[in-house]
Amino acid sequence: MDDVSKAIIEQLQEDGRRPYATIGRAVGLSEAAVRQRVQRLLDAGVMQIVAVTDPMQLGFPRQAMVGVRTSGDLESTSDRLAEIAEVDYVVITAGSFDLLTEVVARNDDHLMEILKEIRAVDGVVSTETFVYLRLRKQTYSWGTA
Repeated sequence: MDDVSKAIIEQLQEDGRRPYATIGRAVGLSEAAVRQRVQRLLDAGVMQIVAVTDPMQLGFPRQAMVGVRTSGDLESTSDRLAEIAEVDYVVITAGSFDLLTEVVARNDDHLMEILKEIRAVDGVVSTETFVYLRLRKQTYSWGTA
């Protein structure tokens, strides 16, 4: 990926709704050239343009990271966990956990329901839950510097 594509991504990381003409002026390309590059980046799976929401503002004030230890087929277990609506990501890891999942919940009772659902998935041996007390940093700006 060249420096111009990185600069375009950086512009979109700052504001995903920034007009292509504005991006073009910032990176030295025409609006049409920016539009083509953005489409190529999207088609290649290099980036997505999405709305990032604040779970607390949407009625999900309880968030947690759940470490999962598994037995059996790790891929199928991770796929089944990914199907749970309240799980917003699943990561296969190395270390004391086989998987890390992040969950969002309406309250502690809802979190307990989600944990029961996670623990009921075939292949899940044990879980350890890390409840978020306060989010201090969240960024999506990697890969451009």
